[in-house]
Amino acid sequence: MKSANGKNSVVDASSGEICPDWDPRSAEVQIDQIRAYDQMREACPVAYSEYLGWSLFRHADILQILTDHETFSNVVSRHPSLPNGMDPPQHTVYRRMIDPYFTRERVEAFEPECRRIVGDLLGALGNTPSFEVMAGLAEPYAVRIQCGFLGWPASLHEPLLLWVRKNREATLARDTDAMAAIALEFDWHIRSELKWREEAGDAAPDDITSSLVRKTVDGKRIDHGEIVSILRNWTVGELGTIAACVGIIVHFLAENPEVQRRLRLDRTGLSPAIEEILRLHGPLISNRRTALRPVVIGGRRIEAGERITVIWTSANRDALAFEAAERYCPMRDQGPNLLYGAGIHICPGAALARMQLRVMIDEVLNRIGPFALLTGTEPLRAVYPASGFASVSLQIDR
Repeated sequence: MKSANGKNSVVDASSGEICPDWDPRSAEVQIDQIRAYDQMREACPVAYSEYLGWSLFRHADILQILTDHETFSNVVSRHPSLPNGMDPPQHTVYRRMIDPYFTRERVEAFEPECRRIVGDLLGALGNTPSFEVMAGLAEPYAVRIQCGFLGWPASLHEPLLLWVRKNREATLARDTDAMAAIALEFDWHIRSELKWREEAGDAAPDDITSSLVRKTVDGKRIDHGEIVSILRNWTVGELGTIAACVGIIVHFLAENPEVQRRLRLDRTGLSPAIEEILRLHGPLISNRRTALRPVVIGGRRIEAGERITVIWTSANRDALAFEAAERYCPMRDQGPNLLYGAGIHICPGAALARMQLRVMIDEVLNRIGPFALLTGTEPLRAVYPASGFASVSLQIDR
């Protein structure tokens, strides 16, 4: 992995372009992203690449980016992204509109349905002595709980699972034409849900999607394009990150039988254990920003308009933010944990995600015996932009 030791940008004399410090798509990085980002944080904490622009690896630098929205913009795409891809004051208006969908009361009311869904999935495994976690449990769970939360029909489960896999393949292949077509396919699913609710009027089901169809902002009903953007943000993020979280947590427990044993005996430690496992191995690798004005970070000058990539998984393993950062310490202060972001763009669905993960792991520990990685198999790591694992196979002690 190529990295720069100096702090000043190196510019090619002939082209005037900044010389790259590293290649985030290299095989060396993709073999073990977490280890690679740890190395970059020490060797070149503010690094340039043609693929990602400026990548930031230190907790303090990333926190600066997240909390200074006057210098760093979330508007990073020509496509609308509500409200994640907005800055104040527009972001403030739309964030105020969506936050009520993630209240404690709504999250608690949805918990029994999550428990039923994971129970059905685990029950379908029967007495099998082994199974593959991602396709057999994590991805179906993510799809079903998202459809359940938004009020979407069960008939969308299989199309959305297929969509997730096609989207992943196109992203890995960097096939921009396929990615555009797949994005339109996803939008079509959402627009179909909106259309029949609009036509049903008062007879439409009382769910979140119907509520959005009737929603107003500043006295004006939000149009279908805006709703599609909101639901795309919620759903694409949910399907990818919840599935990745399940794979990461189950893999950790399979590799650490004593931690698994303690949690089986005492579930009061389950929530902090999940937070700590996901601090060590983040489910979301990165997020983007754009510099609105020239700024110096880590001794390197970033010009207005340049792309910035914050590497979440590195920030949460920074020894300057977490004592013994590489060690599993579930009772540590999770205040600095950037698992759900920080600042005005902190994840609105954090409480929902925490509940969904707690319920999943609680039911796994309730319903299946002690488990370990399947002998003779190696977990297949996900590659950028995904995190976690593409495949994890378990064997169960029944």
